[in-house]
Amino acid sequence: MKSQEQEGISEAKIDELETSSKINNIKYLYKGINDFNRGYQPRTSIVKDEKGDLATNFHSILTRCRSHFSQLLNVHGVNDHRQTKIHTAELLVAESSAFEVEMAVEKPKRQKNAR
Repeated sequence: MKSQEQEGISEAKIDELETSSKINNIKYLYKGINDFNRGYQPRTSIVKDEKGDLATNFHSILTRCRSHFSQLLNVHGVNDHRQTKIHTAELLVAESSAFEVEMAVEKPKRQKNAR
C-alpha cells in the first residue's frame, strides 16, 4: 500500500513538473527535478552545549540557543528599559517656531526668483 501512495505522489509530482515546463517556470522545474532525483533527505540539527557535548534533541537545542543569545545580547542585565540612558550625537536644539519655519521655506524661493 505504501508503494501505491508513493507512486501517486510521484505521478502528481511529475504532472507538476510537466506543467512547470509548459509555462516556462524553469526555476521550479529544475528544483523539482533535483528534489525528485535526490529523494527525501531528513534534516539533522546538531548543536554543542556548554559542556561541549553534542545535542540533537529539539528542546535542548532551543535551550542552548536561548542561553547563547541571552548572553550575546546581554538582556539578563537590564530589567527596566526606561532607566537606560540613551546617548546620541545630536545636540539638543530648541524647537523652531512657525515663523522661523516659514522664513526658512521662503528664503530659497526668494533666492530662486532673484536669478
